[in-house]
This record gives sequence, structure tokens and C-alpha cells, in this order.
Amino acid sequence: MDEIIEEIKKFNKERNWGKFHTPDNLAKSISIESAELLECFQWNGEDYNKQDVYEELADVFTYCFQMAITLDVNPKEIILNKLEKTKKKYPVEKSKGVSTKYDKL
Repeated sequence: MDEIIEEIKKFNKERNWGKFHTPDNLAKSISIESAELLECFQWNGEDYNKQDVYEELADVFTYCFQMAITLDVNPKEIILNKLEKTKKKYPVEKSKGVSTKYDKL
């Protein structure tokens, strides 16, 4: 993960793009790229172009990492913290094999 973050920082520094990476711009970019990922499945969720999916997924990840860089947070730390909260919302004994929202378990 550290290597990815350093490569993203280097890429953006070389292009002087830091001034564009405000939290609101990055949130918009994450949403836009997520929509492009979703578009890969728009008309057929079974017969999709995997390379297109990989590229759009990479764009989503890149903007998410860029947001973490901008906010000066550790992605691993915030993901693991959130996962712990989610584990409490969805205990295995109540949620295994079902997609019910936590407040309806």
C-alpha cells in the first residue's frame, strides 16, 4: 500500500495537480469514476469487458487513495477501523448468508 501511495504522490507532483485535489473535488471524482465502473455492467451484468472493469476500478482506487493522501489519513487504519464497526453491526450468527440490513437483523 505504501508503494501505491508513493507512486500516486509522485505522479501528481510531477504534474502539479495537488491544487486540484481538494476533498470536494476528490469526492466528486470518486463518484464519477464509480459511475463509470457501474456503466461497465449497464446492459449486461454477466457479459462485461473485464479489462474495462479493471481500469475503472483502478480509477476508483486511485481517487480514494488520493483522498486519503489529501486528508492525511492512513487507508489501512481507517479501513480496519470501519471493518471493526461493521463486524459489530453484522455479527456472523445473524448475518451469515443473508443480505438483510443491520437494523433489520
